[in-house]
Amino acid sequence: MAEPVKHHRDLEVRKKAFALAMRIFELSSSFPKEERYALTDQIRRSSRSVTANMAEAWQKRRYEAAFCAKLSDSCAEAAETQEWLDFAFACGYIDSSTFDELDEGYSKVLSTLRAMQFHSAQWCLREQPQSTIHKPQST
Repeated sequence: MAEPVKHHRDLEVRKKAFALAMRIFELSSSFPKEERYALTDQIRRSSRSVTANMAEAWQKRRYEAAFCAKLSDSCAEAAETQEWLDFAFACGYIDSSTFDELDEGYSKVLSTLRAMQFHSAQWCLREQPQSTIHKPQST
């Protein structure tokens, strides 16, 4: 039986997305200097934003709509990263096997995030029963 998830860093999808972002960081270091403020910056930002939005979603689990909204943002960033990968491949900055590896990785991340959205109630915190509040007697 799997250990319960206590922190966003425990999520397997977060671990996968983090590893993909680190791989992109390494690969993008070899992109041409003229891409520094364009493709390199954009692909690094979007890949890192996937996990950053997961962290925010995790902290917003008390509100299912907010949780789903942040997961949606994470999905959007993963899809954006795939778009930047298309450009990196088309420009010859990464080879086809690297492209396939990263693109498939982000497809799996997207699939998992969508499943989390679909089953969001299972991920969200249940409301705590409100305790009876005793107001002091006025004198």
